[in-house]
Amino acid sequence: MELKTHLEINPRLSGKVAELNEGYAKVVLETSEVMRADPQGLVHGGFAFGAADYAAMSAVNDPNVVLSKSESKFVAPIRVGERVVFEANIIKRNEAKQTVEVIGMIRDKQVFAGTFYTVVLEQHVLEGQRR
Repeated sequence: MELKTHLEINPRLSGKVAELNEGYAKVVLETSEVMRADPQGLVHGGFAFGAADYAAMSAVNDPNVVLSKSESKFVAPIRVGERVVFEANIIKRNEAKQTVEVIGMIRDKQVFAGTFYTVVLEQHVLEGQRR
């Protein structure tokens, strides 16, 4: 299946789509020094959230998908150098709205859990926007 959304995202910061099927995406985040939050090597949670969001958007896989709301749990810390696998599954569809469950794992240990509420718009969110 071909990815149709978030085509210009930086995979070094948001992860890389490793698997893509209808209603499902797997994103792998290879954590690095640029994600370090402190001397102990803690990865800032924003990088985990970004990769989870990217997995959710990829599972929906529409160029006009946007995030409307999310609920996230940071279950365990992530250290620089760890590989985190985020799996996203659409669990509910209602017209243009989808609810996506995302789980982040390091090997067999869960580090992230989230529910992402998405909407597919008729046009790109920035179409017609002025600054």
